[in-house]
Amino acid sequence: MNGNPRTDGPPQEAQGQEAAAATATPETSAEQQPAQESAPAVDAERQRLETELDATRKRVDQLARAYQELMKDREEFKQRLTRERERMMDVERGNVATTLLEAIDELDRCLAASGQDSSPLAQGVRMIRDALLAKVQATGIERIQVVGQTYDPNVAEAFDMEITTTPEDDQKVVAEVRAGYRLKERIIRPARVKVAKYVAPAQA
Repeated sequence: MNGNPRTDGPPQEAQGQEAAAATATPETSAEQQPAQESAPAVDAERQRLETELDATRKRVDQLARAYQELMKDREEFKQRLTRERERMMDVERGNVATTLLEAIDELDRCLAASGQDSSPLAQGVRMIRDALLAKVQATGIERIQVVGQTYDPNVAEAFDMEITTTPEDDQKVVAEVRAGYRLKERIIRPARVKVAKYVAPAQA
């Protein structure tokens, strides 16, 4: 023995491990601390992005609804414009037809005055009358059938009255003085008619 204290191997190794552990622990804690501190920041960022995404979706929905409303208004405007254009065309057709109808009335009076005349002149007048009436009807204008129907002031004018003793004939049109015509649902010229008026036989 040299008089120096004995130093055993294992105790020195244990001390080295303790020192290493003491040295490593602060470093490991320092590495874990930023990860723990960054978790709330990530959650906040995710929440912000979700909020922005939700707002964007709502904005897209608003724009889509606005676009649909715009297209709906555009279609309704086109339909109104089409209806107005058709109405104006019907008015013009009605005005032209009224002039032709007056000419047809004149020819009808001529034919009524000639009675059963079958002369070439009467036949020519009848052909002209029929041709004009065909042109009028080709534009969509229809003659109103009123004879035998209950009198309707919306489609006919009461020009004269005829007494009847038959109750069922009261307020019925018995004769047509002038023909009436309609274009679609619009009366362009009301008929002039003779209307029956019921009177009890004792009062007739």
